[in-house]
Amino acid sequence: MKLLNPATPPHTVSASRLKAVILDWAGTTVDFGSLAPARTLQTVFAGVGIALTEAETREDMGLAKRTHIRNILKMARVAEQWRTVHGAAPGEMDAERMYAEFIPLQFSCLEEYSNVIEGIPEAMEMFRVRGLRVGSTTGYTREMLDVLVALAAKQGYSPECSLTPGEVGLGRPYPFMIYENAVRLGVYPMAAIAKVGDTPSDIQEGLNAGTWAIGVAGTGNGIGLSKSEFEALAPAERETRLAAARAELAAAGAHFVVDAVTEVFPVLDRIDELLSGATPDGMRA
Repeated sequence: MKLLNPATPPHTVSASRLKAVILDWAGTTVDFGSLAPARTLQTVFAGVGIALTEAETREDMGLAKRTHIRNILKMARVAEQWRTVHGAAPGEMDAERMYAEFIPLQFSCLEEYSNVIEGIPEAMEMFRVRGLRVGSTTGYTREMLDVLVALAAKQGYSPECSLTPGEVGLGRPYPFMIYENAVRLGVYPMAAIAKVGDTPSDIQEGLNAGTWAIGVAGTGNGIGLSKSEFEALAPAERETRLAAARAELAAAGAHFVVDAVTEVFPVLDRIDELLSGATPDGMRA
């Protein structure tokens, strides 16, 4: 097992083992392929005459949705198409109007894309057996997440703490949702926490918070397909998508990358070894 970014491990003073994991939602624990936000964004932009590509839709996935929409509007191709359709460059009022349209559309499809990813309830039990606290962060609003939390609970997934950007002032890549999880869970130091997520913004959130950052490549944004669609691909195409998703998360700075949350436990063992000083230089894995 390789420590992908040995030059930037968390500061480990006074941390001897992991105490908590902070999990992302769409694409990591629910909604295989992170389809709900992607499909809603494409619908909103189509409504104003802009056909988003899959890559444009997913480039900033994981950010607070208002920020995500603003970033899409700043993309050169999107801005140029907007000028062609609307006669002027997109502005802040356009972003706010589209965000207002995004909200009800996202609510309407949350249930459709709320399935807990296979193995997550069992992984939760394993976290608890290990004595780990379990928190979560998201780019959704509080109201959206409340819907998702209720639907996930019926399927056996209930993190102890769930936070949204609006509750802490700023979302990813800022670290404040992780900080507040740490406060509410009573976990310290930050090096005793692992952030687990499927987007570069998840990884950046963890790094900025001073936690371990573990990427999940095989169930989320980098795959961009439902489980059945992904499994229907030819083996070579599945591996190509997986390799690209793994590379994107590693390039974002992930300390480790796995294909699913259910594969994270050997990584947690390795982090415990590093924290306990089992590897003297803390750099080899």
